[in-house]
Amino acid sequence: MSKKAIKSLSLRKKMIIIFCLPTILLFMVNMTLYLGTSRMLASLNEVYASNNSLNQMSQSLDELHTATTGYLSTKTSDALEAYYIAEQDYRDNVDLLEDNTDDNDNRVLERNIKKLSGSYVMYTNQAVESKRGGNVEKYKTYYDKATRLYNYIEANITSLNNQQFVNNSKSYSTMMSALQTIEELNIFTLVLIGLANLSFVVLIASTITEPLIKLSSAANRVSNGDFDVSLPAVKNNDEIGVVTMAFNKMVVSLKEYINKLTESMEIERKLKENELIMANHIKDAELKYLQSQINPHFLFNTLNAGAQLAMMEGADRTSEYMHNVANFFRYNIKKNKDVVTLKEEIELVDIYIYIINVRFAGEIQFVKNVDESLLNVQIPSMILQPIVENSINYGVRNIEWAKKISLSVYELGDYICVSIKDNGIGMTSETITKILEGSFEGNPQKADSNGVGLANCIERLNIFYERDDVLDMISEGINKGTETILYLTK
Repeated sequence: MSKKAIKSLSLRKKMIIIFCLPTILLFMVNMTLYLGTSRMLASLNEVYASNNSLNQMSQSLDELHTATTGYLSTKTSDALEAYYIAEQDYRDNVDLLEDNTDDNDNRVLERNIKKLSGSYVMYTNQAVESKRGGNVEKYKTYYDKATRLYNYIEANITSLNNQQFVNNSKSYSTMMSALQTIEELNIFTLVLIGLANLSFVVLIASTITEPLIKLSSAANRVSNGDFDVSLPAVKNNDEIGVVTMAFNKMVVSLKEYINKLTESMEIERKLKENELIMANHIKDAELKYLQSQINPHFLFNTLNAGAQLAMMEGADRTSEYMHNVANFFRYNIKKNKDVVTLKEEIELVDIYIYIINVRFAGEIQFVKNVDESLLNVQIPSMILQPIVENSINYGVRNIEWAKKISLSVYELGDYICVSIKDNGIGMTSETITKILEGSFEGNPQKADSNGVGLANCIERLNIFYERDDVLDMISEGINKGTETILYLTK
């Protein structure tokens, strides 16, 4: 495969060729070596199989003769059983000899062994039967004949075994020589494949790494802010070539973008300068406006002076009212951006309800069911009072039945729940959805409002607790009241 053809391949195909081709070649060579070796080993096993068979036959012959002698000497049932077992084992070994008519010396010896074995087994049977019948002269005669045949058979087996061993040794040497030749050829093939594969890998690797080195060098210079770098040439049609082409386009685009960004920043700088000038003018105007406002401390001092004057004149209710109003405004201004405890918020609600009931002749019934152990939890300031104010203004103010607002604090799982519930005109589900989403347009600037709307409370709660499910509102419908529940983290 030429270098030009390699360059035209995709990166995936190059990687597949690098990893798969050597693997396939090595697998084929190893399989060839394995199959050749397996065949050789099988042939080697067959070489000495005949010698093993003759050795087993000789051993079974010895066992049969020993068993025959043992029975003739003892005449026990165990010895007779041992004889029959040995006789069957020897017959099985003799049956393995092939019937043949060849003139080969080995074949002639095999035929002699088989014929002599038949006669030998016959004489041993007759000797055993004569012994069982108590005929001493006959069993001795048969035993002597069997012994002579035993010696002849042993001699033939030994002769045949020796001849086969000589022949098998020659075959073994030939096979070992062939096996060594196969191993040498396989080693030579592996070395040749290794060298060819190394050259091929180097060739393909160079087509991959060379453009990558140039690309990485150019990218390093660009990362250091040098956009006048010489762009690498695209020589390959693979993925690296595509990346190089994209990199070149990116560098050109970045140079154009930086030029445009520089111009834009100059324009933006001038606009910022103009905005700062305008902001300074606005700050001056706001300062002048604030200077025209009544000083809060002056307001508190005035209310306190009025409370003292009412006390001196014996107007205790008026004094208490003005004192509560002063506390309400003081909390509103001093705590407006602080984090307070739930206890402080409830105390402010108590002050607010007192002021409202003074204004509306005590017509609002306020009920509290508070778990005192939960009041130290932290909460943004000015949360509960706007909710209670919302319940009064939009819930119970214009109803014709008894006006009731209840405040409960209880524990629910991992949360401390604060419930503010009224028995007023209620809300539709659409209105509740708008309020929770922040799209409801109320009127936080009405005369008796503190200016903190419900949307502001929801937004501050979500920011403080970093959750969107801190506040929920429930209403069963028109004239069925509304319940607002806060889920505070412990």
